Amino acid sequence: MPKNASVVTKALFIDIMLTPPQTTDDLMARCSAIAGLTLGQLAANLEQAVPKNLLKDKGWVGQLIELALGADGGSQAVVDFASLGIELKTLPINQQGKPLESTYVCVAPLTGVTGLQWHNSWVCQKLQHILWLPILAERQIPIAERIIGNGFLWQPSVLQQQALQQDWEELMELISLGGIANIRGATGKYLQLRPKAANSKALTDAVGSQGQPIRTLPRGFYLKTNFTAAILQQQFSLSSE
Repeated sequence: MPKNASVVTKALFIDIMLTPPQTTDDLMARCSAIAGLTLGQLAANLEQAVPKNLLKDKGWVGQLIELALGADGGSQAVVDFASLGIELKTLPINQQGKPLESTYVCVAPLTGVTGLQWHNSWVCQKLQHILWLPILAERQIPIAERIIGNGFLWQPSVLQQQALQQDWEELMELISLGGIANIRGATGKYLQLRPKAANSKALTDAVGSQGQPIRTLPRGFYLKTNFTAAILQQQFSLSSE
């Protein structure tokens, strides 16, 4: 991660905001332009306020980066850079380059999943081509002082695809057979299912243990830190110790 970086002019950021990247090279040039900046510097250039904490603004960092890079996916059911077929994932890391938390991928379907195949699933589509953007974000570092790292593109290898598919199939089988209450964070080697809701009252439909309709918290698919750590290690030749 760069130790120092000059603050890019506000005019450049405004231009980036208004025009989605046209090519992969264009996107990566934008990543290079913000690498080394703090979140506070980036937010100032984009005229965005930095929240006091991320408890109520969990998606703020990702939204800031999307704005800076010209993501055009919006709230549609498409990847973040729709014209390029690339999904953006920010990845908070520590000083040693290790991921600090699991990475949210997408909401998991809890009903109507019979016949759904891995290659047609939304989680599979989201993971086909990712722009990873590491951010030095140890909890003691104020939000505004957290540093943006060097972004890089990643596509899963055949072995990674197979491992993710195996986890997905195990989780989806449990969902379809009414075993959602038995799914724990440890279920799955690399892909896990976790509650994804604003509060405990935000319930959704699911299948109970006897096949009956039930109401439960929405779930989301997350990549475990062992998976993202391996990606970082491969990209930056980090020590596995």
